[in-house]
Formats: sequence, structure tokens, C-alpha cells
Amino acid sequence: MAKVHPSAIVEDGAVLGAETVVGPFSIVGPNVVLGDGVELISHAVVTGHTEIGERTRIFPFASIGHAPQDLKFKGEASKVVIGKNCMIRENVTINPGTEGGGMLTSIGDNCLIMVGAHVAHDCRVGNGVILVNNATLAGHVHVGDHAILGGLSAVHQWVRIGPMAFLGGLSGLENDLIPFGSAIGDRARLGGLNLVGLKRRQLERERIHALRAAYRMLFADEGTLSERVADVASRFAGEELVMTVVDFIRTGGDRALCTPR
Repeated sequence: MAKVHPSAIVEDGAVLGAETVVGPFSIVGPNVVLGDGVELISHAVVTGHTEIGERTRIFPFASIGHAPQDLKFKGEASKVVIGKNCMIRENVTINPGTEGGGMLTSIGDNCLIMVGAHVAHDCRVGNGVILVNNATLAGHVHVGDHAILGGLSAVHQWVRIGPMAFLGGLSGLENDLIPFGSAIGDRARLGGLNLVGLKRRQLERERIHALRAAYRMLFADEGTLSERVADVASRFAGEELVMTVVDFIRTGGDRALCTPR
């Protein structure tokens, strides 16, 4: 049921789903699984232990599954897993995980990975994420659902980006970006909430107002951050959006928190 162009190479062991298309001069490695309706338009390479979900489209010169750019990598059989209905544009590179990071790089459903973007080893990218042209993720980065990373942005290793956050173009993000937050700058600082994104998701006005009030409390000058987090958690205990931010801060990570200037 799959369509393989005569110039393409599909190695023995590869699994091609129904109505999969492997276009001209593309290469599919022996441990690759392509779901139903996946399309490699042309000149794309998918190798390693890689699984790609249904109806994902991969454009020319994308490289998926080759060894990560990590000197500690010793050839372990780590994986790349990409979800359904993604669009992976030209010159995108996605590397598999490593033993030190859980052996997995994953990308969720309905993601748009634009020209020249890079997803390094052990990254976890959620559903509906957009990486604009030449956005780059270092190793072990976690990106929440529906986040958007602007063109030519760069994210430091181990950084967490919360759901529906926005990182401006040409920004370098060294620290964790809260859910629904908006950051920009060559060393990015928190500039407020991603109000445009919140409205596009058609969230109720009252919930957005609650989130704005909580934001002002969290980043006020009075008290310590832990004290302010506790105050917000007490006041907004029933508000899911606010508690998403509270939980993100309380969980913590390897990086500091991106804060206002």
C-alpha cells in the first residue's frame, strides 16, 4: 500500500504504514516505523530507532534520527518518537535521546517545525508546538503544549518552557519560562503573559483576568518567591490556569526561573 519512489532507499526492516509515500532520493533506515499516511516529500533521511505518527509530512533535506551531538553518546539504541499530523519543514534536524536523558526525544501531535529548526537529544516537545525558522533546542529541553518559539531563538540545555508560552524571535532563553509567559531578549527576560495566545485559545475573560492578577502577585517586589507562590496558591486554589503556573514553579528544574527585568 506504500508508494516508494524508484530513487528512494528503504532498508530491510523498516515498517511503512498504509498510504505512506517515500519520495525521490529519500532514505529510510532499518529500524524506522512510518505510520499510515506519512509522506517524505523528497531528499529526506529518517534513520535510527525512529517512529513517526500518522499523516506527518517531512520536507526535503530534513535529517531525523541521526546520532546526537553529544560526546557522551556511545551508540545506545535510543529513540525519536514523533506524533501525528506534524509538519517538519526543510533542513530540520531531530536527534535521538541518550542514556543520560531517558533514551528518548519526543515530539507530540500537530506540531509545526519550520525551516532549519533543531531539536536536540532528550528533548520533550508537547502537542501543537510551533518552532519558527531556525529555532534551536539544546539537549534535555522540555516544551509544553501549544508553546511558540520565534525565529532564530535558542534555548539552553535543561530549560523548561511551560504550555502556551511564547519566546520572541532572536531570543536566547537560559532559564525556565512559566506557562502562559512571554519572554524576549538576547538574554531573554519575562515580559508578561502571552495574552495573544490566551485569546486565540478562546479562554474565558475571567480566567485570563485571574491569571493576570496572579502574575502581578508572583512577580511583585514584596516577600520571597516561595512566599508569593504560597499566597497565590491559597488565593487561586480553584483556578486551573493559575495552579498550572504554581505547580510549574514549585516543581523546579535544573535552571533558574526567567523573571521580569
